[in-house]
Amino acid sequence: MLANKLGLGTVQFGLPYGISNANGQTSAEEVKAILQAAAQHGISLLDTASAYGNAEAVLGKNDLRNFRIVSKYITPVAENSIEQQLQQTLAHLQVKKLYGYLAHRPAEILDDTMQWKILKDLQQKGLIEKVGFSLNSTEELNQLLNKNFIPELIQVPYNYFDNRFESLMISLKEKGCEIHTRSAFLQGLFFKDTNTLSSFFDVVKPMIKRVQQQTHNISGALLHYAAGKSFIDTIIVGVENAQQLLINIRDMQLGIELEPNKVIIPEQILMPSNWPKK
Repeated sequence: MLANKLGLGTVQFGLPYGISNANGQTSAEEVKAILQAAAQHGISLLDTASAYGNAEAVLGKNDLRNFRIVSKYITPVAENSIEQQLQQTLAHLQVKKLYGYLAHRPAEILDDTMQWKILKDLQQKGLIEKVGFSLNSTEELNQLLNKNFIPELIQVPYNYFDNRFESLMISLKEKGCEIHTRSAFLQGLFFKDTNTLSSFFDVVKPMIKRVQQQTHNISGALLHYAAGKSFIDTIIVGVENAQQLLINIRDMQLGIELEPNKVIIPEQILMPSNWPKK
């Protein structure tokens, strides 16, 4: 069942997030409904972070016993060390350990190698099952691998437009690393009416239209595209409500195979942090 490859992103639980999000932060009541729907359909992984507003605290008001939880830490400072951040995350979530704990800014480990040692120590204490990185660029991953920082779990962007990490994902998967991907919908860009997009997106407007012309079930096709990759363990998707999650699960089962994309998309388009502010 393809839905088993889905993981639930939670940034919307703590922040208004996404280019196509018109409803703002998800309510606590709706979060509960989303979690119930996820559990009922075999989705067992939650992805969160201390940087996602109050998402961890919102999650912690629910029964999370049936979920594996991955969280992330930000730059540690004296009054907010990695261990302090982890303990706060565990307290907010009301759990005793995490399935995965990732560096949100992993390139910093290159200059502060103690971060990796601390992660490993916390793992030895039984507070974390897997350690690794949440990544934005292949360059930072290559630098980390070259310094022999070998992750047990990574999360990277991957979608119909963005396959920058593919060869690295395959290589790490062969070495036993667990692979999670995000941005299957590129923050909703694939669903936008291209006439409403700024000139910044001109290079991809024809390709967005091509995807939209291939199928009315755009979300299903995009999820099906990622789910078909054997080297991907979990596809992280964010939803605003339970109905949206159920639609994604249904559409994923019915998604068609998209025509291969042979166009190299500029990195400035692939990284939403580069997009013009609304």
